[in-house]
Amino acid sequence: MARLALLSVSNKTGLIDLARSLVEEFEFDLISSGGTAQALKDAGLPVTKVADYTGSPEILGGRVKTLHPRIHGGILARRDVAQDLTDLENNQIRPIDLVVVNLYPFVEAIAKPGVTLAEAVEQIDIGGPAMLRASSKNFAHLTVLCDPGQYSEYLQELRQNAGEASLEFRQKCALKGFLHTGSYDQAIASYLAGTSPEYTLTGQQLQPLRYGENPHQSAGWYQTGTTLTGWAAATKLQGKELSYNNLVDLEAARRIISEFTDTPAATIIKHTNPCGTAEGDTIHAAYQKAFHADPISAFGGIVALNRSIDGDTARELTKTFLECVVAPGCDADAQEVLAAKANVRILILPDLVSGPKETVKAIAGGFLVQGADDVIADTSQWQVVTERQPTPEELTELLFAWKVCKHVKSNAIVVSGDRATLGVGAGQMNRVGSVKIALEQAGEKAKGAILASDGFFPFDDSVKTAADAGIKAIVQPGGSLRDQVVIKAANELGLVMVFTGVRHFLH
Repeated sequence: MARLALLSVSNKTGLIDLARSLVEEFEFDLISSGGTAQALKDAGLPVTKVADYTGSPEILGGRVKTLHPRIHGGILARRDVAQDLTDLENNQIRPIDLVVVNLYPFVEAIAKPGVTLAEAVEQIDIGGPAMLRASSKNFAHLTVLCDPGQYSEYLQELRQNAGEASLEFRQKCALKGFLHTGSYDQAIASYLAGTSPEYTLTGQQLQPLRYGENPHQSAGWYQTGTTLTGWAAATKLQGKELSYNNLVDLEAARRIISEFTDTPAATIIKHTNPCGTAEGDTIHAAYQKAFHADPISAFGGIVALNRSIDGDTARELTKTFLECVVAPGCDADAQEVLAAKANVRILILPDLVSGPKETVKAIAGGFLVQGADDVIADTSQWQVVTERQPTPEELTELLFAWKVCKHVKSNAIVVSGDRATLGVGAGQMNRVGSVKIALEQAGEKAKGAILASDGFFPFDDSVKTAADAGIKAIVQPGGSLRDQVVIKAANELGLVMVFTGVRHFLH
C-alpha cells in the first residue's frame, strides 16, 4: 500500500513542488484540508480531503477539521506495538508517514494596526499544534515538517536512503516541531497576558556560537517569534562568523544609532560603550568625526551607520582594523572597496530603529524583566535651571550629548562639541571619576564644550571640575536633594544647566 502524507499549511511556499515529488517520485497518497487541498487540486495533483477520509465534515466554520481518531490514530500509532497495529486495522485507519503542517499566522495578525481581540483569537490554531505535537512525539515512526525550508532536505533524505528518512533526521524535525509550537504558544500567551504576572520566553536556535564572552563559556544565538526579525533578518555581505561579543556590541551600536534618524550619524562601539559618536552633513563626514573622537579605542571596534555605506566611507572604514560594520545599505562601489578586508563582518540591517520592547536578565533562581528605555528626548519638556539660557546651538549640542549619554554604562558622562563626542567616562563606581575620565580624554577640546550626565549630581564638585576644564553647559536629570547647591555653583561659574527630568542609568 502506498504511504500516506497529510498536508495542511497556512504558508504554501514550496507546497506544490513538494507534493508533486511525493506523488510522482515516491508514490505517496495525499490527504489535505481546506485551502491546502484546493491548492493541490488546482495544481492537478490527486488529493483526498480530510473530511472525506475521516467521514466527518468540517464543522464550526472550519474550527474542527483534523481533530479525529483517523487522523491522530494514524499519526500516533507505534509500528512496533502489536496492539497499536490492531487498533488501526479494527478502525480502518491508515498509518501516516509524513505530516506537513504550519500554523495560522497569529504573529502577523496581531502586528496589523487596529486588530481586535476577536480577530486575534480567530488566528489561534488548534488542529495544527495538535498534529505537530503528536507527530513530533512519534518521530520514531514518521516525519514532521513545519517549515518550507525543510522540504528539499527531506526529499534529499528520501533519495539517499531508498525512500526513507533517517531516524536522526526525523528526530531533528521533531525538535523543530516542538520549538515551533513553543514559540507559537509563547506569542499567544504574551499577547493575552496584559498585566498578568505570568511571563514566558522561548526561542529557536539560529546557530550555535563558538563560545560566549570567553572561550570556556558555551553560547548560542536564539530567535524569538516565528518570523525572522532584528539581527536574525540582517544580511551578512562578507566576513567571519559572528561571535557572542560581536552580537552584544552590535546591539549596543544599533541602540545608539537608532537615536539619530534625521541627520547622517555614526558610532563606534567597544565593549558596549561608544568610543566615538558623531553627526555630520554626510555619512562619510559623520564616520570621520566619530573615528577621530578616539582613534586609539576605535581599533577593533564595531561601527554602526544610519545611512548606506558609499565608496568614500568604505575607504575610510578600511584604514583601520574593525570587527563589524552595520548599515541600512551598501552600494556597489563600497562593496568592492570593503572586499579587500575580507574578514571584516559587513551587515545590512535596513531597520536599525526597531528594537525589543523589554529586556530580560538572569539572576540566581529566576530573571528580571523591564520595559525598554525608549523614552524619546523632548527638549520642550526640559527645564533650564540657571540664570544663563542656552543658545539654539547649545541646545542642539545638549540634545546630542544627552542621546549618547543614555547608552553609556553608568556612571556615565559624555563631553561633546560640534555634534561629536570628545570624551566618555563610562562605568565608574562614582560620578566624579567618570567626569575626570571624560574631561581628561577631551583635553583642550573641553573648552566651550557640553557635558551630559545620566544621573544627577549629588554635590557641586563635578560642576566645578567641569567649569575649570572649560565646559559651558551641562545637561542632567536633576532630582537631587542638593539640586539648589549644584544650581548655585553653576550660576556662580556662568554655566548653563538643564534638567531633563529623566534618568538613564544603564547597568
